[in-house]
Amino acid sequence: MVKQVPDGFHNVTTCLTVTDSVEAIDFYKKVFDAKELFRMPGPDGKKTMHAEIQIGDSIIMLGDEFPKMNCRSPKSIGGSGSGVYLYVPDVDSTIKKAADAGAQITMPASDMFWGDRMSSLVDPFGHNWTVATHIRDMTPEEMAKASQEAMKSMGENCQ
Repeated sequence: MVKQVPDGFHNVTTCLTVTDSVEAIDFYKKVFDAKELFRMPGPDGKKTMHAEIQIGDSIIMLGDEFPKMNCRSPKSIGGSGSGVYLYVPDVDSTIKKAADAGAQITMPASDMFWGDRMSSLVDPFGHNWTVATHIRDMTPEEMAKASQEAMKSMGENCQ
């Protein structure tokens, strides 16, 4: 009997298209301690058709862009409207590694009302990442109260 979800995967798996998979995999190894699981070269032997890396308990698929197959990276389309939310042991050290490796930090690390210390970045390949460390467990009531206070302080910026 074949499993619905292969071993090591979850029901939802992120798939990233990049302009240079070799550099991207190196970046993810350096910054997020990713492990490369698999790499399949494309027809030309230069580009990567499909690769898999593991960060923590999650697998991320990625590959180079193939514009003729309508497979483009954020750099080619002018940005990305989605991102990856990644939990790490120490957000501050991860963000420093990311900046040192060429990522653009778009939001410095801050303690959030829902119990995460969080920062945002754009990697050198145009993908948005939110990196967080969970620092406080909160009840739904505590989170609702903290949310209301946070929204008041943000005012018009939340619209």
